Amino acid sequence: MTLTLDEVAARATAILTEVERAVVGKRQSLEIVLSGILAGGHVLMEDFPGLGKTLAARSFAQALGLDFARAQFTPDLLPSDLTGSFLYDQRTHEFTFRKGPLFTGLLLADEINRTPPKTQSALLEAMQEGQVTVEGETFALPKPFHVLATANPVEYEGTYPLPEAQLDRFLLRVSFGYPSAADEWEVLQRRMARQQEAQVVASVTDGAGLIEMQQAVETVTVDEGVGQYCVRLVAATRTHQNLLMGASPRASLALLLTSRAYAVLRGRDYVTPEDVKAVAHACLDHRVTVRPELWMNDVSAASVVDSVLSSVPTPAATSGGPRTGFERP
Repeated sequence: MTLTLDEVAARATAILTEVERAVVGKRQSLEIVLSGILAGGHVLMEDFPGLGKTLAARSFAQALGLDFARAQFTPDLLPSDLTGSFLYDQRTHEFTFRKGPLFTGLLLADEINRTPPKTQSALLEAMQEGQVTVEGETFALPKPFHVLATANPVEYEGTYPLPEAQLDRFLLRVSFGYPSAADEWEVLQRRMARQQEAQVVASVTDGAGLIEMQQAVETVTVDEGVGQYCVRLVAATRTHQNLLMGASPRASLALLLTSRAYAVLRGRDYVTPEDVKAVAHACLDHRVTVRPELWMNDVSAASVVDSVLSSVPTPAATSGGPRTGFERP
């Protein structure tokens, strides 16, 4: 079955509606997360404790109808706790492989930066290659496979900075931020109304349906001018005076892939420069390194990306017109 982009947009809207039953007032952030999933990537949700990161990951797993596993990253977590290991079966006198939590549709890597780098690196092969290697034997992971990782800010007590190589494997990094007073009151009202802790999120699709949605997103048109705009944005980070390290070509690809999915959520079958700008921070902030001597001067990756967005000329709007009855503001 081949889905049209209209059907993908409708299904994506239904997914977001279900997730918003649990996560209040974070529509923009949820759209970015879903864009990352539709683009086939992994998403890092970084923020202070208690702001809905774990709840959002679990809700997406339920709405997407994916097999779900949660790995709580602690200082004593071992790589084999994620990948699985060979165990000796006394009945057959053979070693059999016991799969770890990586063998699922959506893995919630909870508080990923509370475990040492050795265990963090165990995710790299799984995230990039869709497979794990244990004692020289390779095992393919199920498809689709996505990692939604949560992390506390590096400055928070008891955390380990994620290696640059692993950060680069995350297509997006998203921050939810504190809710407004009205949204926080809405959270309290919903909790009192349902009279239980758990929030029920209905499944909108399943693994096969998600793959169909991802395949449909591949048909979104990207004008050459918009593609070149992605390249120029990333290139500008490599020469920025406030950066020790700019973004790699993987960042250009992230901008392209994510903006296509975001365009579908906005109701279009083509990408505009505004789509690229909307996902730029999620794609670039974690891929650039600010010079250490500027850390005390309130210079952040986000401020540098803002500078790049304002300095790189925006191309003219694409010639492709909106599809009647499909485009949303």
